[in-house]
Amino acid sequence: MAQRLACGRLPGLGRPSPIRPRFLPLLLVLPTFIVLLAITIFPLLYTATLTVFSWELTTKASAQFVALGNFGRILFEDGRFWNAMRNTTLLVVVGVGLQVILGTGLALLVNRLRRGRTLIVSLILIPVMIAPVVAGFQFRMIYNDQFGPLNDIIQFLTGGLWRGIAWLADPSVALIAILIADVWQWTPFMILIVLAGLQAIPDELHEAARVDGASARQQVWHISLPLVLPVIVVGILVRMMDTFKLFDIVYQLTAGGPGSTTETIAYYTYLQGFKFFSLGYTAAMAVIQLIVITIVAKIFLGYQKRMQRRGSL
Repeated sequence: MAQRLACGRLPGLGRPSPIRPRFLPLLLVLPTFIVLLAITIFPLLYTATLTVFSWELTTKASAQFVALGNFGRILFEDGRFWNAMRNTTLLVVVGVGLQVILGTGLALLVNRLRRGRTLIVSLILIPVMIAPVVAGFQFRMIYNDQFGPLNDIIQFLTGGLWRGIAWLADPSVALIAILIADVWQWTPFMILIVLAGLQAIPDELHEAARVDGASARQQVWHISLPLVLPVIVVGILVRMMDTFKLFDIVYQLTAGGPGSTTETIAYYTYLQGFKFFSLGYTAAMAVIQLIVITIVAKIFLGYQKRMQRRGSL
């Protein structure tokens, strides 16, 4: 029977099979490849093609070939792009840094619990389950300088000496308000990631450390954190890529204002594409973001591989 199959004949039949077995795997993979081509590869190639054209839908002029002109305009002439990149970098570095510190600390505390851990973790994860648009609307109400509860709390704690500030209208604090909202929503994600890594550590290591006289702090610094560091690196990479694409909270809270003080690179790209209708310019900006994210991901993945090699030695 195996010989008949290899020859392309079905058992009990005298004629060749219409589908040869060697082409069957290709046919099974073909639907997935077509879907991937339609939703990933084609848009990527089309966007890369648009980068070399100047195509303004607000005018009746057709697309004009400008080679690398869009990239030169973005990198050397567009100060608003660099302002958005600076805001995004601040949110990535400070915001993700706070999420890692708070998430790791809270995960260590939750990991020490013996009772009620499941309930506490379920409550902690509530912010992650809220849609970013809804979270942005909630914080917009909280930050409201007239009827928001935050200024009332500040006024109560200071005995009426400080009536609070206009969180979303003051250029000096509007970006901080966005950062606080993002940290509140996504710190539970880091808690979940780190907690999963902590629970994967064998209890025998801690028991051996306690027998050797190690304190709880020494166990954390010399056992828990080194072993959970690869998991933390993965969490940092995921959160950095997500924060680099931050749009929902910015759109809900400030819409990039006041002025352009809180514009992120994702929001500025949205303005260029869906407000100003500059297709070629927007495509070039999207490609620059893709390059930056790819470089950051490459650095972190390389660092993780080096840690794995050290752990295997």
